[in-house]
This record gives sequence, structure tokens and C-alpha cells, in this order.
Amino acid sequence: MRILILGSGGREHTLTWKIAQSPACEALFVAPGNSGTGMIASNIDIEPTDFNAVIRIVKSEKIDMVVVGPEAPLVLGIHDAIKGIEELKDVAVIGPAKAAAELEGSKAFAKSFMNRHNIPTAAYATFNKSTVNKGVAFLETLHSPYVLKADGLAAGKGVLIIDDLTEAQNALRDMLENQTFGEASKTVVIEEFLSGIELSCFVLTDGNSYKILPMAKDYKRIGEGDTGLNTGGMGAISPVPFVNKEFYDKVESLIVKPTVEGLKKDQLPYVGVIFIGLIKVGDHPLVIEYNVRFGDPETEVVIPRIKSDLLDLFLALSRGTLEAYDLEIDERTAATVMLVSGGYPGDYKKDILISVDNKLDEIHLFHAGTKLKENNLVTSGGRVMALTAFGANHSEATKKIYGQIDSIQFEGKNYRKDIGFDL
Repeated sequence: MRILILGSGGREHTLTWKIAQSPACEALFVAPGNSGTGMIASNIDIEPTDFNAVIRIVKSEKIDMVVVGPEAPLVLGIHDAIKGIEELKDVAVIGPAKAAAELEGSKAFAKSFMNRHNIPTAAYATFNKSTVNKGVAFLETLHSPYVLKADGLAAGKGVLIIDDLTEAQNALRDMLENQTFGEASKTVVIEEFLSGIELSCFVLTDGNSYKILPMAKDYKRIGEGDTGLNTGGMGAISPVPFVNKEFYDKVESLIVKPTVEGLKKDQLPYVGVIFIGLIKVGDHPLVIEYNVRFGDPETEVVIPRIKSDLLDLFLALSRGTLEAYDLEIDERTAATVMLVSGGYPGDYKKDILISVDNKLDEIHLFHAGTKLKENNLVTSGGRVMALTAFGANHSEATKKIYGQIDSIQFEGKNYRKDIGFDL
């Protein structure tokens, strides 16, 4: 088979690494990719949201399967764009149709979906510019802290959690009247604050049946002890130690099954992964958000734990035979630590020279924000590389990483030294 993966981060390098292992993989392309994907596949310098360019590649390279990494092309309708062309109707697209991708594209849509299908989530209300005064008044009915979410895609930055009521009211006006987050904040969802511990549940579905992949926990804050600014993710652990059978069964019965059944009832075509952001409040799981693609850096711990052939699994997904697929999972714990640029998630320099010791032992190295410049490996993003290792538990896995992390050097290198600290 000839495969095209869309995206350029650590998630895409991990998917490329795993799919390349399949005997059925004849040719593998990544658009635009990074220096890591370039070592095992052919990078193509086009943006995943340039649908005309993507379709040209699908045709010229006789692509059999497109695996969509990031959310933007899915929300914009890449699935529909490819499937809408007669000669490409048999190309497998791993990622939902545009209508279903609204689960991530619009938080108001997602909350309405959850309410309609009795899926547990935080209480909420939705406001726009014309109802901003009602929103200001609604905040007065809630207890601190106050959660404000831009409705649309905001590159992971559209959620504010504010302790002070007046500050929250001013922030709401800014979001709606001054469009703090651009078009994404034309509508704002105000949510009840939930106190608990967060985790991520990955579900593959062909629209009828589903398979629950290993759950993971990621670490969003830049500083040790979960302090400082939010990032795209500083590390992850899988499995999650506090997910016992009772809690797992609740997630499946209260959230996963109603989600897949809700997609069918609402006639939302879905072939791909549903990333369910969960929070454990007491012994109860609630949904924080849906994503319609693999998360990052959770992908770097979840995909290595899949012992099955990932291309075979995606084929079963695209053919509607997922229910009969025998999914094999590595029982060991996987941990990931992310190396980031100095200054991230704020301003940071690019094109910083990276040196890597090729003697890394029992470590999977996944590139994220890297590129080759004049045959030198340099930084090209805030999150630069992910180091993944296995162990009998999260402490053993992270110990392997921290013992070898100095084998990778670049000016300003930063990383969390406490991944898994709360487990």
C-alpha cells in the first residue's frame, strides 16, 4: 500500500515510524513532515490545509490511504474533499468527515452533542457578542474559578481559567467584543469548573464498532508540579495507574458507547480516532472535550504500546471490519518526556543547532519541531523532540529517559524533570 500522512509534529513521526514497520507498506509519504519523518519516509513540502496540493499528491503518487494528523484539515473537510472526487472514492481516509469533525471544531457543538446523548460533562452556557451582558450576569451565578472556552479552534490556547470574577467578566467581553482569539471566540462557552485529575482516552471507530486504545495522561504545564503556562504537552504516561477496572467500565459504558451510538444516531460519518479528554472527579469520569485526531504527546506513548500492525488496524477501520480485529497491546508502561525550546510556550528562537548521541539505549526518539538546514539538524518549533521509553512502571520508564537526556543538546533546551510525579 501507498500511504500519505498529513502533519509535521511528534505525533506524525510516531505514526510514520509505526506504519513503516508494516510489511504491507510499499511507499510512505509525509506532508510536510520533519527531519525525523524524512529518515524513514519521503517528505513533501505542502501544507495539510492546502487541499488542492494534497489531492494532487494523492493522484500523482497513487495513494491508497491518507492518515490525517492535525485537526485543522479535518475541521475544514479534507475527508469530504478527497472522497468527493470520483476517482479517489476508494482511497481510505483515516479521519472523520467534516460534519463529525465539528466535535472538535466547535465546543458548543460538542457540548450540545454530549447533552443530547446524556454523556457526563460540566454544566455550561453559550454566549456570543449580542448576549455578552447575559454572559457577564451568568458568571455571577458560578463559583470561582471561572472557565471560558473559545468555541472554535485556537491552537490549544482558547481556554481561560480565571479566579477573579471581575477579571473573568472582562475577559469574556474581550473574547466576544474584541475577538481575543479571532474567529474562534465569536462564540464563547462558559463552563462549571471541575476539580479532579485529567486523562486521555483514545477510541478507534469505523462508525459502528469501536476499540479502546491504551489510555494516557499528559502534562500540559511548562513547570514542575504542574505550574506555569499551558503548553502543547511536556510529557505523557500510559497506562494510567489509577484507571482500575471499575473506572474503565464506567468510561466505556457512560462515555465511549454513548459517543459512538450518538454519532450513528446523528448521522455523523466517522472513520478514525476520537480523543476523549476526561477528568476523574471522585470515582466518576466526565468529558472535558473531544478531539477528532490523535493527541500529542499522548501518541508517543500510546502508539508504541500497540503491538499489532498499525496499517492492518487502519485497514480494518476503513473497511468497517474493526469489530473482528484482534488488537494486541504491550502491557508495559511507556513514558514520554518532551524537549522544548528556551522561552516556550512564549517567544523562542529557531534554527538552533541540535546534537544527538546515536547511542541512545532503549529510547525511541521522535522528532517534533526539527528540520535539516544545510545538512545540519536544527530546531524549527517550540516542542523539539520526544523521548519515549518502556518500563515495568512509570518510574522505571522515566528513569531510563532522564538517565540519557543529556545525549541530546541544543542551546536553551528545557524539559520537565517530574513527568509522572502525581502518580
